[in-house]
Amino acid sequence: LGGWLDQGIPGANVRAIEPFQDFAAPFKDQGVTFHNSLDELDGDFEPDFVLFAVKPQMMDDVAPAYARFTGTATFISIAAGKTIAYFESKLGNEAAIIRTMPNTPAAVRRGITIACGNANVGDAAKTTCLELLAAVGEASWLEDETLLDAVTAVSGSGPAYVFLLAETMTQAGVEAGLSPEMATQLAVQTVAGSGELLVQSDDDATKLRENVTSPGGTTHAALSVLMGDGGLQELMSEAIAKAVARSKDLAG
Repeated sequence: LGGWLDQGIPGANVRAIEPFQDFAAPFKDQGVTFHNSLDELDGDFEPDFVLFAVKPQMMDDVAPAYARFTGTATFISIAAGKTIAYFESKLGNEAAIIRTMPNTPAAVRRGITIACGNANVGDAAKTTCLELLAAVGEASWLEDETLLDAVTAVSGSGPAYVFLLAETMTQAGVEAGLSPEMATQLAVQTVAGSGELLVQSDDDATKLRENVTSPGGTTHAALSVLMGDGGLQELMSEAIAKAVARSKDLAG
């Protein structure tokens, strides 16, 4: 919401249904109207977009009431594991539905969100959706919904893999004799700085890795372990496959 307002969307154009409004004050100051329930909206209110941003386990209780907007609004969901078919069952087959997979760096507007929609979503709605999602990072469109399981495994869960990398680097630094504070600082800034370099560089990850690695040097010694049999690639491939399988299970 903050990203949308900073992007120039007038707060007066936004209505939020939120029973717990402790965080609402700064947004109210920018013109956003908050309601405790859908019942508070005028009967003739017709939004262009409806964004579902509730936990997946709450969706059965939330979604059906919004079927009143089917035919006039495009529905966007950021709920993990809830398929387009699920929303069609709650909102009707004629509903325009966009399913998305964001990730947690959206909190600092460095996220990546992938979206896909059903046949009822028009080009204009698709474009507007991507513009809305781009307020918290990058956004791309995916034509094949079945690939969202892989997206979930790579980018949806991906921040946890990076955080684990920082954890393990920190612990290894402590084991090598560094103080916890120094090891944490080194690991966090190295992960953050390397990510920014990867974003800004014209070189891909492989080339950047090779640039750091001198034959027979310290990096080469470390990578001989990480890239050896049973190393990071094998572990990551197994981890991604597990996450894909679990995503499919959750989607039913």
